[in-house]
Amino acid sequence: MQVQVLASVALGGALGALGRYLMIAQVSHWFGPWIGGFPLGTLSVNVLGSFVMGLLVEVMAITWSPSAELRALLTIGFLGAFTTFSTFSLEAFLLYERGAVFQAAGYVAASVVFSIAGFAAGLYLVRISVG
Repeated sequence: MQVQVLASVALGGALGALGRYLMIAQVSHWFGPWIGGFPLGTLSVNVLGSFVMGLLVEVMAITWSPSAELRALLTIGFLGAFTTFSTFSLEAFLLYERGAVFQAAGYVAASVVFSIAGFAAGLYLVRISVG
């Protein structure tokens, strides 16, 4: 494996993790008083990250051929660290464990449905834009 690709993944990962932290903090700041213990910040990064992944995948398939390093930086590094399944799992389990069974089920369902919808929306946005 090329050192440049590994460095790209590492840089993208650092930037993605920082972006995730900042977005979750901002969403919590904006909506905290209204959402209680619901993990809206993590849901937001996962949906946005899925949308951006859909955009990138389709753009890279149709009109743009970035280098292996840039592709790895954006998809595996940045978006891999920006979105987070481990935090999602922890938060869903904690909601369940606290007795918020319906909130936990809603969070799981919303995360899956909206993340897939975000991916599809990004992909189709590129398709209709490119023609």
